[in-house]
Amino acid sequence: MKREHLRRLCLLWLMINVLSACGYNAQGDNYIPDKVAENYMLRGIEYMRLQQDERAFQLLKEAVKLDRHYAEAHNALAVFYERRLRDYENAKQYYQMALALKPNGSDIHNNYGQFLCGRNRWEEAEQHFLKALENPLYKTPEFPLTNAGLCALRNKHPIKGETYLREALQRRPDLPIALYYMAHLSYEQKRYMPARKYLQRYLEVAKHSPQTLWLGIRIERILNDRDAEASYALLLRKKFPDAVETQKLNQSEKP
Repeated sequence: MKREHLRRLCLLWLMINVLSACGYNAQGDNYIPDKVAENYMLRGIEYMRLQQDERAFQLLKEAVKLDRHYAEAHNALAVFYERRLRDYENAKQYYQMALALKPNGSDIHNNYGQFLCGRNRWEEAEQHFLKALENPLYKTPEFPLTNAGLCALRNKHPIKGETYLREALQRRPDLPIALYYMAHLSYEQKRYMPARKYLQRYLEVAKHSPQTLWLGIRIERILNDRDAEASYALLLRKKFPDAVETQKLNQSEKP
């Protein structure tokens, strides 16, 4: 169950930061993409956000066709193949073409690292996350750091996972998923006061989910704060009555 829970949250985080990454940074290295191709790519990404996949796919393919040297278009199409079509062979090919066109593309290394992590290739994935961090001008280093942390946890490397997540929070202290996983890790390590503090920091910047509420219940139960535990439990039952975590709560309260 823990592995499945980690997998679900990793997939959610992947979609959030992959779309952000492939949407906002130009190719760089003095390359000027075809303007129509760039427009098609940006529109394709927007249609992905809107879950209009057929139109998104058409636009992204057209962007690559119009400018075959446009690394970011290959990157965006690779994301589509991976996340929407689950066509991993084509995704791999387009990621590799993007990297061939732009070997120092931090966003591309970050996305390809996530792809490799999803294929259980941790060591290779880590190298791409680290490659993404080599550019001192990269605006969002918290993304590959967080992805490296989640990938390490997924592959049962908790020390590395914690190290990467802590560094991500140094770069961006309000990053919700890093705060949540630091709370979760602290709980697993029986460091309950830090777990509470990380969860409180998470709740300052993000909304509750079934996972955060269930974690809060377990933390406060051990810390013997019955009021806080009851508050989390009430919210979980009210907001997420059908969640797996609500079932766990009900089961935990049976005599």
